[in-house]
Amino acid sequence: MLERDKTILIVGLGLLGGKYAQVLSGKGYTVWGIDSDPGTVRWALDRAYISRGSDQPDRDLVEHADRIIFGLYPTVLLDWVKQYGSWMRPGTLVTDVSGVKRGVVAPVQQMLPRGVEFIASHPMAGRETSGITHSAEVDFAPANFIVTPTEHNTPEAIAWCRDLARTLGFARITTLSVAEHDRMIGYVSQLCHAIAVSLMCASDNSSLADYTGDSFRDLTRIARINEKLWAELFLWNRDNLIGEIDMFDAALLKLRECLASGDRAGLEAMFRLSTARRAAFDDKEKTPAAPDIPAKPES
Repeated sequence: MLERDKTILIVGLGLLGGKYAQVLSGKGYTVWGIDSDPGTVRWALDRAYISRGSDQPDRDLVEHADRIIFGLYPTVLLDWVKQYGSWMRPGTLVTDVSGVKRGVVAPVQQMLPRGVEFIASHPMAGRETSGITHSAEVDFAPANFIVTPTEHNTPEAIAWCRDLARTLGFARITTLSVAEHDRMIGYVSQLCHAIAVSLMCASDNSSLADYTGDSFRDLTRIARINEKLWAELFLWNRDNLIGEIDMFDAALLKLRECLASGDRAGLEAMFRLSTARRAAFDDKEKTPAAPDIPAKPES
């Protein structure tokens, strides 16, 4: 488990940063917070999510933090580290919650002072809501946590990141390289959001709530989306996402061709394949998490 004598600073008290603060402070850790919104900082202080906080970059908080967690958008994270990263003292371990890693991990590692180590990670626990006021709704228990080390990371920092995940309540902790992470996230997360958004934008469905069923409701839950965050994530990972959209288009076109030609056998074959793959997915979800096999770190 995490060291009890280390002070944790969370920069960005949004949905995930707020949840980190809630869980860690609830388990007795010393948690401080920085957020640009004064109301968010007051909210976190009032509920004892943090014991100290600031709505401005605070040198004293940064210099005296032992562990720093960034809950910021990728562009904001890069800018923050560029401006204030020099305040971190040697020995500080740093991680993030960013949904993309290429273009983030290497620059942050390069900008940080000597002796400060950034070990990137991604809690796969986002929701369609945003902000600290919704953070209590987040459930880490069924979610996956991904650590994305590079050759610049030490075994100690990787172990700390995994300890953080276990302390937060994640049962499944995986290690991927930076490139593998972004390829994977393009399919299992970003493509799903792209499909949900496209379904809602395909036609005027303002009256569908009067008669729709669970299928449409479940498929479009994530279409209620944080436009600024997801536009940034899509664009940062555009090459992977475009490739996944093309692959999805090909599968949908195949289904359309079966419909157009009256090919019942072709439709049934696709349905059997989707059922088998979903069953395998469900079976794996029900099994205990397997021991982590670290991927080969990359620079």
